[in-house]
Amino acid sequence: MTPDQTHATTAPRVLFVCVRNGGKSQMAAGLMRQSAERHGLDVRVSSAGTRAGDELNALSVASLAEVGIDISTSRTRQLTDDDVRAADLVVVLGREAHVDPVGGTPVEVWETDEPSQRGIEGVERMNLIRDDIAARTDALVQELAASAS
Repeated sequence: MTPDQTHATTAPRVLFVCVRNGGKSQMAAGLMRQSAERHGLDVRVSSAGTRAGDELNALSVASLAEVGIDISTSRTRQLTDDDVRAADLVVVLGREAHVDPVGGTPVEVWETDEPSQRGIEGVERMNLIRDDIAARTDALVQELAASAS
């Protein structure tokens, strides 16, 4: 195993989860990758859904494209206990999804902004959700970077 391969296996593994894995968790994964790259942090990021749907939310894809992130080729994935066990941290986005800890993996819940409760819909809604998740993923990257030093 080369030093690069060894380093890759020690990178923190973060799993983002929502219900359908078509919107918030996919956005969080894309935003986390972008933030980690910007901060020079090696992190393994994945996402899944507690009741995975069949496709990505088109507004989520468009909202991330506005900030230079392409998730258009991502696919939804059903959450498994093995996914939770393999992660160093599971982040659940929103109040609808529930994930039980498996094998001691910590589970955090981010109660993300829901602009629709204020009558905000469409692209404007999705951009507000994106910006909320972006601030949270940036904070998580900074936390992981500090603990890695």
